[in-house]
Amino acid sequence: MNIGGWLLQQVSWWIPLLLSLAVHEWAHARAAASLGDQTAASQGRATLDPLAHIDPLGTVMLPLLGVPFGWAKPVPVNPSRFSQAISMRLGMVWVALAGPLSNLVLGLLALGAHAVLYGHGNRLLDALSAMTAHLVMLNGLLAVFNLLPIHPLDGSRVVDGFIPDSLSGPWVAFKGAGIIPLGVLLLATELTGYSMFRPVLEWIWMAISAVQG
Repeated sequence: MNIGGWLLQQVSWWIPLLLSLAVHEWAHARAAASLGDQTAASQGRATLDPLAHIDPLGTVMLPLLGVPFGWAKPVPVNPSRFSQAISMRLGMVWVALAGPLSNLVLGLLALGAHAVLYGHGNRLLDALSAMTAHLVMLNGLLAVFNLLPIHPLDGSRVVDGFIPDSLSGPWVAFKGAGIIPLGVLLLATELTGYSMFRPVLEWIWMAISAVQG
């Protein structure tokens, strides 16, 4: 086994992941601050500095070991501090959506950068081109994955904001299972070899191939 090559490959994915997670959490913090909640900002989380968002296990150890899953430190949000111009439920929806939307924007910017950097035959530009391709794939996946209506993902916060009272009981019970449903989904993906995100990956790869010409 070529340890150097393996490590280089892991880092080439880890750096884009680190940036993507930092942008995601920054967007949550900025969205909360725009509504009047400065909790995250007061803790230094309204920043694009990846160091402010690192979780030692989810951001560093697991991704560098090749585990296809990772996370950053969750941004603290106190909806009671939101401006009275918006309800706490809708405020939380906006804060939740800010994360996936930021990944979508970053993915599109990375796609544009990839179109510029690809195919020049320069080693440095080729390396940067590969990283931008990784950014496109990671951010597309992060945007879709985080919108799943499963606790503790952002999609569950969106459901919180719009679910009718008649369904709130079953929904609260489902959320009460904690991360078990998410764990079952990820385990099933590993055991069966089938990923519900395969169509997303195929679409992303089509977009990357399109800009490569």
